Formats: sequence, structure tokens, C-alpha cells
Amino acid sequence: MMESKRACTENGAHYAATKQYKVLVSTNGKNVSHFSLTLVDSNNQSSETTWVTKSWTDMFYGLGKAAVDKFRGLFQKGGLLTTEITIYINVEKDLGDIVQVKIEKDNTPWFCKYVRVKSPSGKTFEFPCYGWLEKTEVVIREGSARLPQDDTNIFKKQRQEEHKFGKKKFRWTQSRKGFPLNLDAKLDQLPLDVQFDEDKTSEFNWNIVNVLLKGANDKLKSYFQSWDKIAHFEAILADWDIKKTLLVNVMEDWNTDYMFGYQFLNGCNPVMISKCVNLPESFPVTHEMVEGSLQRGFTLQEELEKGNIYIADYKILEGLKANKTRKNTQCYLSAPICLLYSNRLDQIVPIAIQLSQTPGERSLIFLPNDNEHDWMLAKMWVKSSDFIVHQLVTHLLKTHLISEVFEVAMYRQLSTVHPVYKLLIPHVRFTIAINARARENLISEDGVFSKVL
Repeated sequence: MMESKRACTENGAHYAATKQYKVLVSTNGKNVSHFSLTLVDSNNQSSETTWVTKSWTDMFYGLGKAAVDKFRGLFQKGGLLTTEITIYINVEKDLGDIVQVKIEKDNTPWFCKYVRVKSPSGKTFEFPCYGWLEKTEVVIREGSARLPQDDTNIFKKQRQEEHKFGKKKFRWTQSRKGFPLNLDAKLDQLPLDVQFDEDKTSEFNWNIVNVLLKGANDKLKSYFQSWDKIAHFEAILADWDIKKTLLVNVMEDWNTDYMFGYQFLNGCNPVMISKCVNLPESFPVTHEMVEGSLQRGFTLQEELEKGNIYIADYKILEGLKANKTRKNTQCYLSAPICLLYSNRLDQIVPIAIQLSQTPGERSLIFLPNDNEHDWMLAKMWVKSSDFIVHQLVTHLLKTHLISEVFEVAMYRQLSTVHPVYKLLIPHVRFTIAINARARENLISEDGVFSKVL
């Protein structure tokens, strides 16, 4: 009995002499079963390796009293298969600033959000990861942004290994001639780090289900061939309460010059409009043509000089052949130029439209005082061209495809602690996954865009 009490006393003295680090590992709770954790300080000194397993039985089985002392205070929040695992690591002396966390695991990948370390002195060190741990040995660096020239030799070597792994994992290819380069992987082959997470997958799938439930897809398909009433477009939106949105204004005023100009600034493609200082030679608009639309009593040249004239030029569509994917349907394509005027009500309104880049008898300049239906159709051709340029250039090319170039280059060339990596990662998240879906379902030969645009 006396010996047992003496052992407890000695044990207590041992605990009092040790210092304790509190480590929080945040995961998605899946496939996390057995891993080790080692803390490394700025002098490359490390704590003893701490193993984390499913249960207390697994953790301490056969390790003896020394291991029990070493792993004293190891707790899990709600069990290992939850999103947070809290580990207490005892050391003989304070290691100082922790700069690395080493994790060893089996071959099963699991997702690590971050590791947070609290030192005995109360100082906290953040180790953001937000990626899949695929290798059996992973080193996560402290989260402060650092340039390569500021690294020690050990960290420089780690960067080189990181770059080598990144270039092997993220390879370049070109999905179609003329397109920017993209990741060399089909949708079902994407690296884990760029795939949709559970939340994004659920959101994406629910949107598809929602569309199918509302029957919007079938309604849209029924109008691809032809339509003869504006009410047909209202029918597409019948399941949405448009009265509570700005869309009701569009439905009521769709044919007004004011709404036409309003959509240039507030629609999906405002980048096409620019201030016009000099009229292009391919668009020979005269003062006499537009005099009735100018409200301030100035000449067209004076309005240009005062900055009241704007232009939307769709020259990029010139020479393109119209879609031929639908049998028995003749499609047409224009490359219009539209002149707009900022009137005294601060409204942007169209004052001249030419539907091609080559002026002449076969390419008239349409004006607001022309026949009502001629002017309406001229505006509709401009909006049709605007939609095509938005979908294929502004949206697909300049948003999705160009972003993927930067994302692939980022994974290949930059360490996760590089400042530029930290700036880019929130903005390119899921870009590769979305693009892979687009290449497979939207812009492929049988894709929706290929058939509709």
C-alpha cells in the first residue's frame, strides 16, 4: 500500500514538471483512423511523436506505464470521427515557437482543415491546410506568408519537394485547339484537392434537382426552335415570383430604349460598353442621323468631346459561322455596333445600330425614328450578340478558362505559404472542378451550349 502511494506521488511530481501543448486537428471526420503528430520548433527541435488512434484501448494497448504518462490528457471531442480532435502533448521543456506539424498516417487520404497549437505560455500557432492528406508523411507549415528567399535551407528543400509533387500531380493539356491550357484530368480523375467538397456537391446537385422539379429545362427546350409571343418567356418563369424582383420591370419595359440601355450597365455583360471618343471608320454615323436623339442642343462631335456618347462593338463575332448543330434550322449571326447616348435623365439609350462591321447598302444604320419593328429587331440582334459574347468570351473564357490557367500554375509553382498562393486560393476554389464539368456536359460536341448558342 505504501509503495502504491509513493508511486502516485512520484507520478504527480513528474506531471508537475512537464509542460503541455494543446493541439486541435480539424477534419471532415471521414477516413481518420490512425495517425501520429510531431511538433517542430524554429530550431528544428521536435516533440516526441504522439500517436492518435480510434479508442483508448487501441491507444494504450501494450505501451505500458511510460506511454500512459506520455499521452496523459489525450482527449477527443465527441469521438474521432467528428470534425475536431484535441490532443494534449506533454514535453519536458517549452519548445518555443512551433513552425511545423508533422503527420504520419496510412495510405487512406483524409481531409485536414487546419491544425491549431497552443503552447504552455498561451501562444497560439495556426497551421492552415484545407487540403487532402494523401501521402503517408505530411508536413504542414505555420500559416504566416513567407517568400522563398526568407526560408532556411530546410524549408527551401521542402518547397522544392512541394513543387516536384505539384508538377507531377497537376499536368497541362489543351482540351481544344485555340483554348487556353487546362488540367490534364477528366472529371472522374481530378485530384482530391480540386474536387467539390460535400457542401458544394450537395448545393450543385440540389440546384439540378430543383430545375428538374420545376420543369424549367423542358420549358426552355420547347422554345429553342421558335416562338411567336413574349408571353412564352413569361411561361418559362411562371414558377418564380417575379413580382418581387426587378425582373418585373424588364418584362413590362423590355421594348423601351431606356431598358435596352439599362441592361448594358445592370445586365450580365456590362464590360462591352465603353466611352466613345472617336467613331470607328466602320460605323459612319452622322450628326444628321442622330440629331433628333441628342437632347442638349450640341452636335454629335460636341457630345463625343463632352463624354456623353458610348459604344458597344461586337467586332469579335465578325466572320464566325453560325451554328449548324440543329438539322432543318437555319441559324444566323451578326457582329453589330451600337451607339448609345447619356441623356439628360442620366439614362443610357441607343441612338444608332449597324448589324455588321462593313457599312454599305446591305448594312444599314438603324435609328430610333425608323419603323417600330425594324428598330425593335435591330435592338434584339444586338442583345443576341451580347448574350453570345457574354457566354463564350466574358464568362467562359475570361472567367472560367483563364482562371484555371492561374490555378493550375499556382498548384505547380507556389508553396502553400507563398503570399500569392494565399491571395489566389479563395478565388480559384472549385474552378477546375466546374470547368471539368463544363468540358464534359456544356461545351463538348453534344453539350448544351454547343446545341443552343
